[in-house]
Amino acid sequence: MNALTLGQRTLAQEIANGTVRAPGRITHVVASAYISPDRYAAERAALFDALPQVIAPSALLAPGSAVPHDGFGRPLLLTRDADGIAHVFLNVCQHRGTRLVEGAEPVCAKLLVCPYHAWTYRLDGSLKAMPRPETFPGLDKGEFGLRELPSVEAGGLIWVLPNPPRNGEGDREAVEGARHMNVGSCVEPPPSASPPPPRSGEDFADALTLGHDFAALGLPHLHLFARRTHDVAANWKLIHDAFLESYHVLRLHSGSIGPFFKDGVTSGDTVGPHRRSAVGRAAEMGDLDDLPALRRTVTFTYTLFPNAVVIFSPDYVNLMVLMPQGEGRTLVEDFMLIPEPPTTDKARDHWQRSWDLLDGQVFSQEDFRAAELGQQGLASGAITQVTLGTLETGIRAFHDEVESRIGL
Repeated sequence: MNALTLGQRTLAQEIANGTVRAPGRITHVVASAYISPDRYAAERAALFDALPQVIAPSALLAPGSAVPHDGFGRPLLLTRDADGIAHVFLNVCQHRGTRLVEGAEPVCAKLLVCPYHAWTYRLDGSLKAMPRPETFPGLDKGEFGLRELPSVEAGGLIWVLPNPPRNGEGDREAVEGARHMNVGSCVEPPPSASPPPPRSGEDFADALTLGHDFAALGLPHLHLFARRTHDVAANWKLIHDAFLESYHVLRLHSGSIGPFFKDGVTSGDTVGPHRRSAVGRAAEMGDLDDLPALRRTVTFTYTLFPNAVVIFSPDYVNLMVLMPQGEGRTLVEDFMLIPEPPTTDKARDHWQRSWDLLDGQVFSQEDFRAAELGQQGLASGAITQVTLGTLETGIRAFHDEVESRIGL
């Protein structure tokens, strides 16, 4: 495990020194931000169709595997090729448009074979073979590879631009530009280092920066223990709101994780549009270079704009990927990542209890349920705005970013 990055160390030091940022003031968010179909359409166009987003942890993709993914509104396919490179393709055969791989679970396959006419692709997307090639005179197999989307693997997460412009050559330039930025396991550059090169289309530079943070906490080397997708009847921003403030923790989570945060102090900052925060027990903090000890007293949480949350608990990590389906419905895929595969019944039972607590109770029955109840209340018209106190300033900052992106 590497040392903390400068940004992480600064937040931890603020907690230890009691020098966290000023508390702010009362602010508001209009209720229509959560319930308006027009507002959701604007967010879909400006955010989810235009920005790089987290799609999965690196640990989901073993070498020589493929994973179908439909949560972004298009049939996608994640693969890791023979060279260990992660790709995101449209899950569509280039012959007649047939879906290549069905389901949602990882499959082990050196080749991808279309079930209709058996056109066969390598995991890097190139077309390897087709039956009766003589019936396609003059066809250049190099022009019939799977359509790849721009993606970057950084610090244990895979980011993708799910809806790039359909402009042929521009797509290839964007994919190549992103490919040169892949940093599955990275070391933070010195302050004098040049910024990463820009690429055609959207810029993945923030993903690269955050990748250094995640590598420092060991995320690229973790094992995927469990994953589950929740269908939450709430606006995507209501779900994010829960992870942008600590005001609710001792109340909503009083019967689960609340006692662990009884004396917690929170500090936070931003990396581009993304939010980085830490909550810790200052009285118990010791040497900031003793990472295992620090992880027992400080929890780092990242809100990755616009669609993911990463929570670093003392000995495991939860990644939640938010996939809005409408103004009042969001799919949330929760991944639990642990240091190594469990090899004994005792170890499996330990991690299963952690999974049952977080995914089965804290998230699904508490955070997600609170979001659903909030959606119901806002849709009733009982209030025209949500009121935020000084412990909830992260929510207002997040909504400021959303509104700036959609031109409000």
